Amino acid sequence: MANPESPQKDGNYLLGNGCMLLAVIFWGLNIPVTKVLIPEWMSANGVSAVRLIGGCLLFWLTSLFIKCEPIRRGDWLKIFLGGFVGLFLFIFLFIMSLRYGSAIDISIILTLPPMFVILIGVLFLHKRPSITEYLGVAISFVGAVIVIAGGYGQGSAGTDNILGDLLAILSALCFAIYLVILQKPSKDYSPLALLRWVYLFAALPAIFLVPGMQDMPLVKGDPGYGPWLEIGFILLCPTFFAYFLTPPAIKNIGAELCSIYQYLIPVVAAIAAVLMGIEKIRVIQLVAMGVIVAGMILTNVGKKRAIDKK
Repeated sequence: MANPESPQKDGNYLLGNGCMLLAVIFWGLNIPVTKVLIPEWMSANGVSAVRLIGGCLLFWLTSLFIKCEPIRRGDWLKIFLGGFVGLFLFIFLFIMSLRYGSAIDISIILTLPPMFVILIGVLFLHKRPSITEYLGVAISFVGAVIVIAGGYGQGSAGTDNILGDLLAILSALCFAIYLVILQKPSKDYSPLALLRWVYLFAALPAIFLVPGMQDMPLVKGDPGYGPWLEIGFILLCPTFFAYFLTPPAIKNIGAELCSIYQYLIPVVAAIAAVLMGIEKIRVIQLVAMGVIVAGMILTNVGKKRAIDKK
């Protein structure tokens, strides 16, 4: 006799995979779409201000219709640092890296935050990863070096690929800091309750990026509908909707499988960049992508083994 609960479980599993896949597609498309806007229609400062201030407004407007639990006094400092230091610097440096670098290179580098999370744990939280995790981190680091070295080659799409790659690495480090700082609050609060405050503290320094936006080609010129649709996509899909897709994904398929989905981001970004005609895939980028993904998978294997032993 069939288990009556199995269709529901299968449905939940499909729902979780669908949510995570859609979020990854949003994040992957965000990279070449942002690259198209900068600097032809908008400055890097302008895109950063739109994402951070616009995202803040969207989360707070949504909180008017959905009840959010209050933040406990002991968590305010973490949330402030997560927004002001982690999220603001992550988005600002990421968008600035697209001003100079290759969209495909940067999408590959942005798979590195798990490596930095482990290093932060070792250096500051006195954690002791397994040999397998160390090996995975080392392999991923080699992949990052391959990306940067490839920036010297011919056929690269950025105006200053080395600078763009270095800014992307700093951005990935900031996102890792963001994940470490907000690890516990993320478990204690609903996504909306947490993100409305995180984005508020990230939007405060973004206010200083607003001056000069009135002189951008998007405002002074006649761009048509294209750039405005791209801005709408950046603001709604990767900045807002994707954050509501990840909690049900984690609930239904688990954090481990969700983390593996992250490795599809450079694949989506690369395909989109080629279809949009802004870049061509180089062999060295494929090699670097494979090396970093192999390193991160090895790191996840080592982490799972360590958890299973406890």
